[in-house]
Amino acid sequence: MDQELFALSEVVSDLPESLLWQFFNLTCSMDNVISLSVGEPDFKTPDHIGVAGMSAIYDEKTCLEQSFGNDVLRERIVSFYRDVHGVSGYTKDNVIVTHGASEAIDLICRCVLNEGDECIVLDPGYIAYEPLVHLNRAKPVFLQLKEEDQFKVTVENLKACISDKTKMILLNYPNNPTGGVMNEEDYRKILPLLKEHNILIVQDEIYLELTFDHKPTSIGIFEEIQDQLVIINGFSKSYSMTGWRIGYAMAPKYLIDAMNRIHQYSLKAVTSMSQFAAMEALNARGVSDICMHRESFLKRRDYVVDRLNGMGLKTNRPEGAFYVFANIQCTNLSSYEFCTKLLEEKRVCVIPGSSFGKSGEGFIRMSYAYSLEQLELGLNLLEEFLSELKKV
Repeated sequence: MDQELFALSEVVSDLPESLLWQFFNLTCSMDNVISLSVGEPDFKTPDHIGVAGMSAIYDEKTCLEQSFGNDVLRERIVSFYRDVHGVSGYTKDNVIVTHGASEAIDLICRCVLNEGDECIVLDPGYIAYEPLVHLNRAKPVFLQLKEEDQFKVTVENLKACISDKTKMILLNYPNNPTGGVMNEEDYRKILPLLKEHNILIVQDEIYLELTFDHKPTSIGIFEEIQDQLVIINGFSKSYSMTGWRIGYAMAPKYLIDAMNRIHQYSLKAVTSMSQFAAMEALNARGVSDICMHRESFLKRRDYVVDRLNGMGLKTNRPEGAFYVFANIQCTNLSSYEFCTKLLEEKRVCVIPGSSFGKSGEGFIRMSYAYSLEQLELGLNLLEEFLSELKKV
């Protein structure tokens, strides 16, 4: 039954297993682990959103939706970006509703990338981007994000990545895993270069609502690049709706039409119940939910950053998302060694920075999407671990 009778495709055979999921799966097989690893909010889905989803079932709104997504939801997405983020120029025809933001990223990669194309990806960056480029037989070109730059894209680093084969760049701000943020001034510096070389900009804004310290900046406010821009977002992180699996893309209509051609042959349409829940999330009460979640994450961020720096682990204060990217080079352990020893000796799980690219070596990613009580327990054990390391 388990004998390999058929050869796998070359791109799948060469696809490595994610270090992040190795650690996550390992913790599931161990007892009494304090996990600070997963990027999943500990809040439940707000009641009014859950009720909207359940009401769709009770009201028999369970038929197959059109593949682009429910018209009302698509209109509300456009209105949300216009009213909350000042992004204009879009209509519902520029929106497709997808199975999470992840499907939207997969769809645009499959629509655009060909063998021989180059796609710039951030390093360190979200674990799915590089594999998606490989799966489309394109070449990932890694843009090194630096701690001293607050993990922002700079003109110098971007310019070094561009060639005559560059077709696309995958951006993610606020950033996973670093928590770095690009503000309006930061974007203004790099957009002329992307415009000059006619590079398709795919911006994953799944953490946009979780921007701290200043108003979030969507890249969509720059109307001069909208003809080469795909905005990806969703409901998982800001609204605590990870299991509802609903995201979306906003882009020029011809790209949305192309994404839909793949979408309708594979996943067809997002479940109707999730779409009705998302409609409810985009109303005024949903904005209040985000504010409450953001305030809680802000308190946790400050607690975690202060504790880590107090232990001697240099940690930038992230301006968005719910991750810290702590520098562990002072321990003389690799990221993998550090996380493995911490898990084995103290039953605390954090993720090696090397999971997110070569530039992540020497760092660990810790999620603070957990209660303050759990964060305190985990950090106390981490502090013990560091003290014991110094005695060796």
